[in-house]
Amino acid sequence: MVRGIMGAGIATIPFTIVGLMFLVFNVLPLTFPFLEGFFNATFFRFSDLYMLANMATMGLLALYFNISLGYEYSRIIAGDEKLEMSGLNGALLSMFAFFMTIPELVFQDGVISRVTEVTEEVTIVNGWRMGDAVERLGTVGIFTGIVMAVIAVNLYKMCVKRNWIIKLPEEVPSGVARAFTALIPAFVVAFAVLLINGVLAVLNTNIFDIIQVPFGFVTNMTNSWLGVMVIYFLVHALWLVGIHGANIIFSLITPITLANLAANAEGAAIPLAGEFNNAYVTLGGSGGTLLLTFFIAFLARSEQLKAVGKAAMIPAIFNINEPIIFGLPMIYNPYLAIPFFLAPMVSATIAYFSITLGWINPIIALLPWPSPVGIGAFIGTGGDWRAAVVSLICAAAAFVIYYPFIRAYDRKLMEQEQSNVSADNTDAVT
Repeated sequence: MVRGIMGAGIATIPFTIVGLMFLVFNVLPLTFPFLEGFFNATFFRFSDLYMLANMATMGLLALYFNISLGYEYSRIIAGDEKLEMSGLNGALLSMFAFFMTIPELVFQDGVISRVTEVTEEVTIVNGWRMGDAVERLGTVGIFTGIVMAVIAVNLYKMCVKRNWIIKLPEEVPSGVARAFTALIPAFVVAFAVLLINGVLAVLNTNIFDIIQVPFGFVTNMTNSWLGVMVIYFLVHALWLVGIHGANIIFSLITPITLANLAANAEGAAIPLAGEFNNAYVTLGGSGGTLLLTFFIAFLARSEQLKAVGKAAMIPAIFNINEPIIFGLPMIYNPYLAIPFFLAPMVSATIAYFSITLGWINPIIALLPWPSPVGIGAFIGTGGDWRAAVVSLICAAAAFVIYYPFIRAYDRKLMEQEQSNVSADNTDAVT
């Protein structure tokens, strides 16, 4: 399931980047007031048109997650368990399950009916609560979309395992045959979700409110300074034992950071949003090793460190540091474990409080994670130059933490190299 969520998160990135770039364009006059008159006379005349790209991405983010997860999770199960499951069927069944949870229901006088309420503050028509789009299809519904995809795909798997599917002769075109294999699973998913909806409506609640309890707790925790520290501790603890901590931890919190990103676009100031990680914390890659890489490339005395640094410089600019992780190495290295933990936690603290204290704007746009230092923070905050400065400060703070440790490690390696040279010379003389 974790791999499925990670795949779904990656699949949504291109769409969120495109949609949020239109938002960044729309808020440029707030960052550069001298543009306001020009924008009012030109681009803002068509803002309802081009902001459709933003509404169709961030406004439907839960739907993207739901469909992508259904597809990825079905493919993973099919591969791992050797089952004849179609990714397309999994995606459609997930969407089918999710759509049945969206209308708001009420139980009155022994009757379950869809809610209709139209006031100045609320618009609910036949159970569909409207905002810029259908509200529950946006960030509000991300976790419900994930849960319904997991339920639908597992019911699909159960049907396939028990052979509750309709098999047509081989002569039937594959597209037609695939459609019929989803028929019985679709009935099973429908009955299961309708039963859940009915029971919860009788209890005067709904699946969105139920799911919000545990996920709301996790969201609140990750939006605190202590929660952010726990995240970065876990990421780097996993890295130190050879496990890609960023992939594992951030695949789980990506739905939260995307929801926070949408909230920031509407006026919130949540630090852990979008590419907060690559804009301020893991500059140069996990551990925040950007300036460390350049230091060892040009100023290390050990030939080993120089070689690793020169190989890692260009990737480090784009937040890729596997040459450092495995070549320095960071993994199982007691000499560098402390700064590897500490540097990203200090950088995250600087950025966290810079945002919460209002010194810099929060991130409102999703940039590609390889964006170089300063650039990702500048564009991601809608053009706040102070964010770029904070990004540079974070990189410098990380290097200050590494400096005494890398000097000691450099000295140790240099002594080993000199010892090896002496031993080679002795062998040659002998």
